[in-house]
Amino acid sequence: MQQEESRPKVLIVDDETINIDVLSGLLKPHYRVVAAKSGEMALQRLENQPLPDLILLDVVMPGMNGFEVCERLKSQPRTRDVPVIFITASISESDEIRGFAVGAVDYITKPYRPAIVSARVKTHIELKRRGDMLERLAILDGLTSIPNRRRFDQFLEYEWFRSTRYGHPFSLLLMDIDFFKLFNDHYGHTHGDQCLRQVAGAIVGAMPRTIDLAARYGGEEFACVLPETTLVGGRAVAERILKAVSDLAIPHATSKAAEYVTLSIGIACMTPTLERHSVDLIGQADQALYLAKRNGRNRVAFLEAA
Repeated sequence: MQQEESRPKVLIVDDETINIDVLSGLLKPHYRVVAAKSGEMALQRLENQPLPDLILLDVVMPGMNGFEVCERLKSQPRTRDVPVIFITASISESDEIRGFAVGAVDYITKPYRPAIVSARVKTHIELKRRGDMLERLAILDGLTSIPNRRRFDQFLEYEWFRSTRYGHPFSLLLMDIDFFKLFNDHYGHTHGDQCLRQVAGAIVGAMPRTIDLAARYGGEEFACVLPETTLVGGRAVAERILKAVSDLAIPHATSKAAEYVTLSIGIACMTPTLERHSVDLIGQADQALYLAKRNGRNRVAFLEAA
């Protein structure tokens, strides 16, 4: 049997205890099952991680009905990709059209037919997990296995918006491997690829906070998004990264900065406002990176805006 935490999670939302009990009895041998007895309670449960892989949602409930709950779920980026199967005792054509319009993937009718329930739940969970896997692959860099530029852009915009809302400081690190073209020319692209993988691992290892993101920005460039981080905090992260890459001691005979592979790191820090954009932060980090290179490389340079 699968370990409990690795089993797919199903949320059942129904105001009738007997319906929850019947569905739970069918699904518990194969899935982690949680329940909510109202739409409002379901939304509260969905504020916690991990999100379910599938929601079985009763259409007719007092207070917030199933259609309204589904519309709320699909309007939120965090929950919009969780598949919803509506549960209903009877369904008209207009209700079925409305259900699919608000984002449901299927219907299950009462009284429950166990084989049909099991088959539909299994199908939609498999589709969800396959989609999750493809999404993860789409946002990972194929060479280094860390987030790619696409994921960097998504994460930066989301965290920039959140920091604007709450007035938190926000730091960004941009970094280059020093004289990487000379490294490739001297050692060959196979060793160059291995170098990129090692550097990526060192960067990630120097960033213990789960709210931060390290990404391959392009070529030999990397970036670190540091939400809720002051310039002092950003400099501390940058110095850890600089040391972690230095500690790899990857020989670099053609470098003009050191005998081993090193980084130049530019830091920018801002407190986001409605008048500023994330591109302003990127521009300042890029200027700081240029400053680090101009001053001899293998170092950290920074710019700060209030």
